[in-house]
Amino acid sequence: MKWLDRLEEIFITFLIAAATLVIFVAVVHRYTSGMSSLGALQDGLLKINLSWAQELCIILFVWMAKFGAAYGVRQGIHVGVDVLVNRLSADKRRLTTFFALGACILFTATVAILGGRLVWENGLAYTTLTTFGLETGEYYEGPTTPDLEWPTWAVYLAVPLGSTLMCFRFIQVFITFLKTGDLPHHDHGHVDGLEETEPLEIKVGRK
Repeated sequence: MKWLDRLEEIFITFLIAAATLVIFVAVVHRYTSGMSSLGALQDGLLKINLSWAQELCIILFVWMAKFGAAYGVRQGIHVGVDVLVNRLSADKRRLTTFFALGACILFTATVAILGGRLVWENGLAYTTLTTFGLETGEYYEGPTTPDLEWPTWAVYLAVPLGSTLMCFRFIQVFITFLKTGDLPHHDHGHVDGLEETEPLEIKVGRK
């Protein structure tokens, strides 16, 4: 599933870059539009409406958090307290890990299902049925966001999609642990793209 790993990384990178850019532009616009010394340029800046920037950043961070959580499962970078687990015997530790991974799979799957139902009933059903010219029945169009006026179901879509991916990652970890007994572990001192080098030897001697 290398293609999925790469797609996940590209998507998260895009969200981070987009949020950073929006925040930077909004901050620069806020301060420069208050400078009367800019003259005509200030008038032009005041005509630019960036009131939607904060809302867009919140949306980007929500999506970033959901998909970042799935990435964290794959890389093994989530915070965990394993003091008691490490004190157990090998068999009990293995059983406890199986139980914990199973609980994580069940939880994320439940969130994905309930999140999908929320999105469907919050406007996705209406949009889908309307697109194909079908009767909408009891489904309604759904609300929109205050500033961007985007359908909220599109924003909430991060919950079922991110939780589904997170559940899939937990299943991958579960299968790997079943086969090898290993869990993903992230070395915080390692940086991707940098080659490992031999440590420098410092010789101390007298002249």
